[in-house]
Amino acid sequence: MAIASKIQTFIEGASWIRKMFEEGERLRAVHGADKVYDFTLGNPNIEPPARFEQEFRKLAESPISGMHRYMSNAGYEETRAAVASLISEASGIKVPSANVVMTCGASGALNVVLKTILNPGEEVIILTPHFVEYKFYIDNHGGVPREVWTDRETFQLQLPAIEAAINAKTRAIIVNTPNNPTGVIYPAESLQKLGELVSRKERELERHIYVISDEPYARISYDGKSVPNIFNHVDNSVIVTSHSKDLALPGERIGYLAANPNMTHGELFIEGAVFCNRTLGFVNAPALMQRLVAKLQHESVDIGDYQSKRDLLYTHLTSLGFKMVKPDGAFYLFPKSPLSDDVAFVRIAQKHHLLLVPGAGFGAAGYFRIAYCVDRAMIERSFDAWTALAGEIGLRR
Repeated sequence: MAIASKIQTFIEGASWIRKMFEEGERLRAVHGADKVYDFTLGNPNIEPPARFEQEFRKLAESPISGMHRYMSNAGYEETRAAVASLISEASGIKVPSANVVMTCGASGALNVVLKTILNPGEEVIILTPHFVEYKFYIDNHGGVPREVWTDRETFQLQLPAIEAAINAKTRAIIVNTPNNPTGVIYPAESLQKLGELVSRKERELERHIYVISDEPYARISYDGKSVPNIFNHVDNSVIVTSHSKDLALPGERIGYLAANPNMTHGELFIEGAVFCNRTLGFVNAPALMQRLVAKLQHESVDIGDYQSKRDLLYTHLTSLGFKMVKPDGAFYLFPKSPLSDDVAFVRIAQKHHLLLVPGAGFGAAGYFRIAYCVDRAMIERSFDAWTALAGEIGLRR
């Protein structure tokens, strides 16, 4: 075997988004791009806020001496301070800049955190449906993923199920709110109860249990809702996030991790995270992007654009009889598959040039994901295809 058998197995088991992308390329070549409706990738189609370009131009025209040299592995102090200030505003808790480490996106931040806290064989609870890469990140650092389903009707936390999964090997719980793929937001009451549960279990088991809050969609919330700050509810908590979605900068790989100031042994955690940032090979977050996002912590893309796309697609699909939870945020719909076999359903959808991702890729067979961070015109062009698909599978309103 040319590569590690485990990696080959992982590739075979986690290739749905890649397969859909390749199928999209084939269909576009045959039928033309305007006849293919690709809802597979969570890749924002909108541009960064205008101020990003303004600050980018300023920096290019008036470069800072030495701005491309090595830096502290934790990142520039001005950037860490700007991030800490924003989190302090959101939480009402004074967060020092020392508690922030700039990273190569949220994925880099999550890998740094897991490398810092995991001993071989320790478990990390992930809440299903879950981001497709969580299992692989946990495996990267010798951990064992433990899947716990959220409520299958609402996708909200099921605290009794989480409690039943916590044991003497549990090291962390990952929460993702707004959630990919469901779009739900976990309310403050649920996070408070989770914090109380974790504190009780820490005392019973005499061990640290971290709650890692994965928040790349935290600015993308709808209908006047906001995302509660985890620091207000769980002491041993860490925020991992990026500016891929709120500033539409996915290709720049700029994010951070932030430790709750109330964390037990927080200084040691940060020392470990800075070390892991370096030794995992990320070394530090991109210098140029750090300079820019330091000035953009209060900026965001137009959330109304995403909300209007959500409403447009949600209204059409539910009128056809598709069943789903209306998302509170992010930019995904996660309907129930009209067929018990979600993979078979997605293959039928391909006949109508609709490219979707089966729920099995998110640990949730029987559902499918739609990413609506696409052109509004494409959504509108896809309506006839959705109607034809609903008719073929005999969906009733």
